[in-house]
Parts: sequence; C-alpha cells; structure tokens
Amino acid sequence: MMQRINPTRMNLIETKRRSRTARRGYDILKKKREVIVLEFLKLLKQSGKDREYLYKLLSEAYKVMAISSSYVGNFELESSALHAKEVKPIGISIKNVMGVKVPEIEKNPNSGGAGYESLISESVAVEDIKTTFSDAVNAILDVAQREQGLKRLVIEIEKTKRRVNALDYVVIPGLNSQSRYISMRLEELERDMFSALKHVKKRLAKVS
Repeated sequence: MMQRINPTRMNLIETKRRSRTARRGYDILKKKREVIVLEFLKLLKQSGKDREYLYKLLSEAYKVMAISSSYVGNFELESSALHAKEVKPIGISIKNVMGVKVPEIEKNPNSGGAGYESLISESVAVEDIKTTFSDAVNAILDVAQREQGLKRLVIEIEKTKRRVNALDYVVIPGLNSQSRYISMRLEELERDMFSALKHVKKRLAKVS
C-alpha cells in the first residue's frame, strides 16, 4: 500500500529527488550484476578446465606411485616420506571484483613437493612421485581458489538481484506513485483555490 504523504511542493521535489537517486542506484546495481555474472562465467569455465586437469594429474600421480612402488619397494617410499621437509604454508590474498572479495592463493615453488635429505632422494622413482604429486597439489589449490571465488560471486549475484528487484518493483514504482499522488492533490488544491477566488470576486462585485 502506498504511503500517503502531505501533498506539498517541497514533498513533491523531495520525492522526485529520491526517485532519481533510486533510478541511478538501480542502473549502477544492474551494471554491477552484469560484471559479476561475467566474472562468474569466466571462473566457471576455468574451474571446469582446472578440474579436468586435476583428475588427469591425480590419475597419473597414482600410476607413477604404483610403478615406483613395484620398482623400488614400499620401504624406500616410506623412508623418503619420513625424511620429507615440512611444506611451507600457502599465502592467500584478496582480489576485489565490484566489491566482492575473491580469494587468490599464492603458491610457493615447493608447495606441492617436499625436500629430501637422504641419499634416497637420488632415486628417479622417488623424484617422479615428488614431481607428479607436486603438480597435483598445485592443481588442487587452483580448483580450491576458483570454487571459493564462485561461491562468493553466487552469493553476491543473488544479493544484487534482490536489491535490483526491490528497486525495480517496489521502491521506484512507490516513489513514482507518490509523485503522481502529490501532483494530483496539488492540482486539485489549485483548482479549488481558483474556484474559491472566482466566487470571492463575484461576491465582491455584487457588493460594490
């Protein structure tokens, strides 16, 4: 239900000003939504490619491990794992996309692999495992980054959509309706005032 307000010139000016502001906000939010949707589609496409690449790397990594295990034995692989250095933590920075904070993972060169401090590290089989799983871990980080970005963009798209719809279907029509109501009431008051003045003039003319 439209809120009735006092039909004055000042209220008419203020209502029209609010309507223009709401329209500008609507246009800005629509453009924001379009930019976010484009970024979402770009990330979605890249995420699909990342997942395909990850599945391929994991398949290759486990094949390499199976071959290495049969070549050098599980004892050597387990010994190499025990001598592995601790992997450094990854860094996370924030990318701003139209006000949406999208995470970006900063991978270090050895994020997927570990250093080995024994003669066992000279084994070609161990080095193959290290390389393939290092690539797989980096691919996992890429997938995680994309999918976290997608989640945040989806939330923002829905939020922006609700705001756009509220402005388009509630706020702007309500303000326009108020403007029409005030304008109509002012015109009625002017007609009433004009009729009253005519009546007064006629009575004055009779008296004179």
